[in-house]
Amino acid sequence: MLKANQLTMRYFRKTGRANHFFAVKGANLELHPGEVAVLTGRSGSGKTTLLHMLAGLLTPTEGKVWLDDADLYALPDAALSRLRNQKIGVIPQGRSAVDALTVLENVLLPRQLRGEAGDRGAALRWLDALGIADLADARPAELSGGELRRMAIARALAADTEVILADEPTGDLDDENTERALMLLKSAAVKRRKAVLLVTHDREALPYGTRLYRMENGTLNEE
Repeated sequence: MLKANQLTMRYFRKTGRANHFFAVKGANLELHPGEVAVLTGRSGSGKTTLLHMLAGLLTPTEGKVWLDDADLYALPDAALSRLRNQKIGVIPQGRSAVDALTVLENVLLPRQLRGEAGDRGAALRWLDALGIADLADARPAELSGGELRRMAIARALAADTEVILADEPTGDLDDENTERALMLLKSAAVKRRKAVLLVTHDREALPYGTRLYRMENGTLNEE
């Protein structure tokens, strides 16, 4: 289980009436195996900041994040990096491909960074499930935005982590591929007991969630 308690990110600034502002304020959230939590909210409401703190990528100003018994931000950097690679898969909103590698090599990379060989057959099956198996030997520069997004989803699923944190995973996808991606992420939760968080503006994602959260001005509420 991934758990956040009173998670806060406060940024300081030198100008304006206030000398700080809250990107995220006192967020409490639990992600359980077998569940899909859907997080909605307007752009700039703090959703991506919260996801980065949950992923161990951004140290909070206040609060804690636990993955099972591990307090993420109490760990040394090397230990946090190992835990993140082994247990937390992230589908980022922006471009995240390694240009020097093929699509298939990008999908295999997280497991290889753990010192594992990586299951080439399983990686190809994920690419096929997302409709891009024919691009396995292509380079990222040859892919469209939607194809890059599907590659990132395949990489997170192939990594076989306990937690999957997806930031706008359907943002560049048409209706058919949106449904494909959401079904695969839901299946990862239900059939493979992953804890999945979908950060999204896409209302089509709502029926796939077992919990629904909304962020407004940095404040998280469960609906």
